[in-house]
Amino acid sequence: MEKVRLVSKFGSFSEHWSPKIVGELNGQHVKVVKFVGEFVWHHHDNEDEMFLVHRGRFRMELRDRAIELEAGDFLIVPRGVEHRPVADEEVEVVLFEPAGTLNTGNVESERTVAEPARI
Repeated sequence: MEKVRLVSKFGSFSEHWSPKIVGELNGQHVKVVKFVGEFVWHHHDNEDEMFLVHRGRFRMELRDRAIELEAGDFLIVPRGVEHRPVADEEVEVVLFEPAGTLNTGNVESERTVAEPARI
């Protein structure tokens, strides 16, 4: 059992849209990810996802609205809800989701990370 320093974890990589596993609990992965720009529209048939903003800001686009998030905010996207994260500038986000959840959900693309690295 060791503490996790988010600043150190986020400082250990620079690529965008490539989540890294930093912890596990009760069948859930805790991941860190940096992103900028638009992601792909997608949904998850069987998993809810939690997005916690560590640094920066982004908006979660839904088909009927957009939700603005900034450092200290979190959002839970229920399974089946189509969504797309968009960040005008780089943002650092902590994700909580069931192990095995694909970052692109029901969509296969060049941004799909089938096996996230553990850091």
